[in-house]
Amino acid sequence: MERSLPHGRSRAAEAQGVSSERLDRADPQSLANFIKANTELLAPPLVPEILLHLAAESLPIWQKTEEQLGEMNVPPPFWAFAWAGGQAAARYLLDTPDICRGLPVLDLGSGSGISAIAAAKTGAAHVLAADIDALALAACGLNGKANNVHIDVTEVDLLARSGPKEGVVIVGDLFYERELADRVLGFIDAAKLAGCTVLIGDPQRSYFPRGRFEKLIEYQVPVTRELEDAEIKRTAVWRA
Repeated sequence: MERSLPHGRSRAAEAQGVSSERLDRADPQSLANFIKANTELLAPPLVPEILLHLAAESLPIWQKTEEQLGEMNVPPPFWAFAWAGGQAAARYLLDTPDICRGLPVLDLGSGSGISAIAAAKTGAAHVLAADIDALALAACGLNGKANNVHIDVTEVDLLARSGPKEGVVIVGDLFYERELADRVLGFIDAAKLAGCTVLIGDPQRSYFPRGRFEKLIEYQVPVTRELEDAEIKRTAVWRA
């Protein structure tokens, strides 16, 4: 059975038009070369202050990732797109810079690193981008450099560990699968109990816990219909 992107559109068919650069997941330079060869440095619509290595199309880069790794069922290339939740969270952080200034920040499921970059730009004391996909972490590094900010990264599955004890936790677009959503909620509860500020950027995807968080602000986020079910996604930033 084919896996789906967060909005439910299945990956299908043949894809063309991406580089044939050979990919070695254990080699940071290979990862960086693959990202540069298959993306363009672009500014997301809602956050023009930030530049990201983004893919023009979803299906070609997903297929090429599997081909070049010689594996099937690799993680979807979420890192190659500026998802609505991440854009909303980044916009909110840039517009309210006191939230992260001088504090440690964890960007959970960082993807492209858009929220981590926004936190770093507002003067966070330390920013950690966490993602279990090595390509995502390579993208975070490249995107951080493109924006002249430093971001530390970790491939450790933090959802399997106790959460941070201080600072700010950012969660962007992680409620698209039931099991993942349940684990994220447990992590959020533990972080909040420890005294962290927890901000969630989400367009209320399938497993978003409605009625559980406080809505802080809402945006109309331009997205691509290839990935989403609309060209504008109503997306909010919430506080746990």
